[in-house]
Amino acid sequence: MEEKKPLELVYKAERSEYKGHAMIKLTSGDNERYPFQFGLQKAKRILALIKDIEAFVAEQEALKPEAEVKVAVK
Repeated sequence: MEEKKPLELVYKAERSEYKGHAMIKLTSGDNERYPFQFGLQKAKRILALIKDIEAFVAEQEALKPEAEVKVAVK
């Protein structure tokens, strides 16, 4: 039986602009149809709640260990 290799995603962050406002766009590949994009206020909110986000990820990964994913950040 062949061992399953974990899926490897490459996350990228790019700066962009929308209607004159600075944005950051997070993608998981070059051809992503709907990237995750936000501006300064949401970036501040994410930073303020980063510990809660980390705890959420840890909890969810503990529930689904078979869905292992390797993440490479560029």
